[in-house]
Amino acid sequence: MTDTAGAKGRARLRRGRVSLALSFFVQGATFALLVTRIPAVQDRYGVSDGLLPVFLAAVPVLAGVGSVATEKLVARLRPGVVLRWTQPVVLLALLGVGAGDAVWQLAFALGVFGLAVGALDASMNMLGVSLQRAYGRSIMLGFHAAYSLGGIAGASLAWAGAHWDLPLLVSYLPVVAVLLPAALTGSRWYADAARQSKAEGPEAGTSGANVSEVGVAEDDRGSAAQPVAFRLLLPLCLVMAFAYIGDSTVSNWSAKYLQDVLGGSEELATVPYNAYMVTTLLGRAVGDLGVRRFGPVAVVRCGSLLAAAGFGTVALASGAWVGILGFTLLGLGLCVVVPQTFAAAGRLFPASSDAAVARLNVFNYVGFLVGSPLVGALGDAWSYRGAMLVPMVMVLVTLAYARSFGADPALYGGGHERSRAVDVG
Repeated sequence: MTDTAGAKGRARLRRGRVSLALSFFVQGATFALLVTRIPAVQDRYGVSDGLLPVFLAAVPVLAGVGSVATEKLVARLRPGVVLRWTQPVVLLALLGVGAGDAVWQLAFALGVFGLAVGALDASMNMLGVSLQRAYGRSIMLGFHAAYSLGGIAGASLAWAGAHWDLPLLVSYLPVVAVLLPAALTGSRWYADAARQSKAEGPEAGTSGANVSEVGVAEDDRGSAAQPVAFRLLLPLCLVMAFAYIGDSTVSNWSAKYLQDVLGGSEELATVPYNAYMVTTLLGRAVGDLGVRRFGPVAVVRCGSLLAAAGFGTVALASGAWVGILGFTLLGLGLCVVVPQTFAAAGRLFPASSDAAVARLNVFNYVGFLVGSPLVGALGDAWSYRGAMLVPMVMVLVTLAYARSFGADPALYGGGHERSRAVDVG
């Protein structure tokens, strides 16, 4: 009986891991389809260059609101329920962006997209933290690797739509028609491991003892709620903001920098972001192995140094190909920081990890909102080479906070890995 219950628990966790990875993939593709077709959106609705930044800034602001609201929502609903219904809303909002023809319709669709994406990002990472605790080893980077893969797929589909001059609705509709039912189907197997172990109890098919055999710890969040002290969370918030300032610098300025500063051609200017995305995917695909072998502190330190070296290379580059090398290093360095920041928040506040993740997620949007205008302003007032040094310094500040990523031995056995009777795959 115990073996049967343990096998069922392991299967449930594996299904939960695959279904959550699918959600990360879908969100990566959805976001890429929106941001890479911004010029087409601007043309469709006749949005002026002066008004466009207002629309673009509204999305992360509303996403922050959605993330804060999710903290309150998951007190009543499981994160899996929030994710199950917000992901279709995000996809339908993307479709709305492509279907409208009036500016107010664009504003409404982007508003819905922003609010829903904040709830989606928060709930996805809540589930990721829960599953990582259940596995007792690092798996968060794998989820974010799925997001990067989705981003590459979405950007490729967006390129095809632009290449063939397809209307936005024609470009978006087939993708949503495939991803929406896939996401809804996958959502059947979401697993908030800690909450489920508490809810099932000894009368369910999986007892508390049996759950522990598959690596699910007793629900830390089932104990008295642990207040999320902002002074303890602040270092991770700063790291998250700095990482997204670096990320938004690459996504918004790499093409312009390579062409205008380093003298690259228009075609070559498209390479840095692609190289950044590919190396982000590769780094995250193998990053969990690095965390398991060397621990999160060492991996975050190494990633921060690589990212700083990337920004330094970009700032000092003598030509376009050296600049591309710098952006490639950036992808390898920055890719590990964000997933490990979410994981660290879960370890720091085990009894209130949902609240910690929701609040930390807000600084994702703070960095995204600040990064592009900051580099643009510094570039205009000073120089774009000098502007690249500012996110480099911010990334280096992460080194001072690296100890915040350390695993608590009380939570993860000895070192980063928590001892468990059976591996769950």
